[in-house]
Amino acid sequence: MKVKDCMCGDVYTCTPDTTVNQVAKIMCDNHIGCVPICDEHNCVVGILTDRDIILRTVACDKDAQTTKVSDIMTSNTTCCDCNTDITEASKIMGDEQVRRIPVTENGKIIGILTLGDLAKNKEINNNEVGNTAECICGCDKKNAQ
Repeated sequence: MKVKDCMCGDVYTCTPDTTVNQVAKIMCDNHIGCVPICDEHNCVVGILTDRDIILRTVACDKDAQTTKVSDIMTSNTTCCDCNTDITEASKIMGDEQVRRIPVTENGKIIGILTLGDLAKNKEINNNEVGNTAECICGCDKKNAQ
């Protein structure tokens, strides 16, 4: 199975110049926990999570009305191509310890793959999803020592 067969194609994005407050409203209105940050060509340049907002804005006493997402986003975002095998994408998520990964086609964002997408897909082995979740949270056997 390919990532494009499992991902969510309804992805909300914003630009690096968007304010943290605007992105927080997008997250709230759409019940999502992250927003990929894209340039003018729709290429991913970063990602912003609800946790980033708390730790890098609120906890640091930054003004969400004026702080740009480029100031707090995670750069060097790991993405996967829509034709990547779902097992490989799951491994990438575990290795990178991320619950969400932007999906691209020809370098442009077309969706997002989440741990939830993996879990609800009946064609994906539950053990594989469990292993990915263990790697993401750092509680896999190699990290338990």
